[in-house]
Amino acid sequence: MFDYIVIGGGSAGCVLAGRLSEDPAVRVCLLEAGKPDSSVLIHCPAGLAVMAKYELNGWGQNTTPQPGLNGRRGYQPRGKVLGGSSSINAMIYARGQHADYDHWAAQGNPGWAWDDVLPYFKRSEHNERGADALHGSGGPLNVMDLRSPNPFAQYFVDAGVQAGEVRNGDFNGPSQEGVGLYQVTHKNGERFSAAKGYLTPHLSRPNLRVITGARATRIVLDGKRAVGVEYEQGGVRQTLRCSREVLLSAGALLSPQLLMLSGIGPGTQLQQHAIAVAHDLPGVGLHLHDHVDVVQVMDAPGLYDLFGISLPGALRILRGIGEWRRARSGMLTTNFAESGGFIKSRPEEAAPDLQLHFVIGKLVDHGRKTVLGHGYSCHVCLLQPKSRGSVQLASSDPNALPLVDPNFLGEQDDMDRLVRGVRRMREILGQSALAKFGARESKASAGATSDAQIERFIRNHADTIYHPVGSCRMGPGPLDVVDAELRVHGMQGLRVVDASIMPRVVSGNTNAPTIMIAEKAVDLLRAAA
Repeated sequence: MFDYIVIGGGSAGCVLAGRLSEDPAVRVCLLEAGKPDSSVLIHCPAGLAVMAKYELNGWGQNTTPQPGLNGRRGYQPRGKVLGGSSSINAMIYARGQHADYDHWAAQGNPGWAWDDVLPYFKRSEHNERGADALHGSGGPLNVMDLRSPNPFAQYFVDAGVQAGEVRNGDFNGPSQEGVGLYQVTHKNGERFSAAKGYLTPHLSRPNLRVITGARATRIVLDGKRAVGVEYEQGGVRQTLRCSREVLLSAGALLSPQLLMLSGIGPGTQLQQHAIAVAHDLPGVGLHLHDHVDVVQVMDAPGLYDLFGISLPGALRILRGIGEWRRARSGMLTTNFAESGGFIKSRPEEAAPDLQLHFVIGKLVDHGRKTVLGHGYSCHVCLLQPKSRGSVQLASSDPNALPLVDPNFLGEQDDMDRLVRGVRRMREILGQSALAKFGARESKASAGATSDAQIERFIRNHADTIYHPVGSCRMGPGPLDVVDAELRVHGMQGLRVVDASIMPRVVSGNTNAPTIMIAEKAVDLLRAAA
């Protein structure tokens, strides 16, 4: 018997288990389907390239065929390991725009405006630059500037300034707009995941039990109250009980699936899979959306400062391995997407509607495709897509992955903005700070000059930049899943705490906001107790 059972050891789950177990009188159990975060590929920042190429420490999830992507299936990498996606991501620390959270509150979610959530961002953060009105010091999550930035990251920033963008030294400062270097969740040259910050330092606590290799199969209900969790480990199903609450933190793809497997969701869909309806909640799995993104790749033969496959490049990586092992510095401390920006697709936009990630290597198909030679890449993603999709059950088998349909580019406005984004990105990459090195645009996009050609390039190559949200949306409406305290509507003892509750995706990377959501949830739980 536990007080709380946390389902999912990702960014939110690690925060919940670590914070709640600070009280020695509170018994907490965390269930994680993946393994412990012991791999050197997790702890060495550049290891993310190997994990991406071979799809390590993930679920191997893909989307359904996407009409907006010419029928292609998109890739949906989600972490299946302690730390979840914070153990496999590019480690960028970004909060989004202040207006994002004011919008959440305006949608009927009191307590979620920017002034409400800022204290939780600060509480979570230890920024090595120091504390100020917008940044925290002493929190569990270490945030720092890159230890050994690549010179091309700065060349990109210089090119952005030449193109008319402002130089921004802190995307989490008073204004998000501009180009600059990203801060990252690193410490001493290593990845600093949510597991490292919140969970693994406290595994010796007698009131905290962490079970890995344990996939939750259903939430155990007593009427409308959650009283436990059934899980499978090593082919054996077992059940845990809790006296207070079940906290579902399986992420935007798997949290709605587990609710539906437990009989909580759209009644007609559950009946189609012969699942008994415990609570007809039609919004479960709806409103899924994600940052759609397209990458322009630049070939730069002989520029060995950039990552690439060549004999000189291999020798440089070997030297980098030695330096990282010896001093935790050098090229392997990179997160690859070292610099970027938040820009407007046209001057009349009220706020940035596009994000750029500049990558110090040639990135094709999420890094899964081997590309010879050296070069660099630039992502452009749409910050506030209008398209909405869904997560649905593929079957009643809890080991079957759900059907994920983000409905990428389902709205023409999304495409129009992304076309303008590609044009603006090219303007930046064409400035002398980068152009002087003589890189050439790869064949995939080089011939796309008209709007129609750019649109065709986008439909053939766009995909996620890994920020699915919204499938257990927070709000007071009939298609919302949780209330402003993250309690599942119509249920007792059950909350959803992860990115799936976002009413609308934040304007930036989603890891820091997900950690903030869990920090706030801890206060809500303590108040309820």
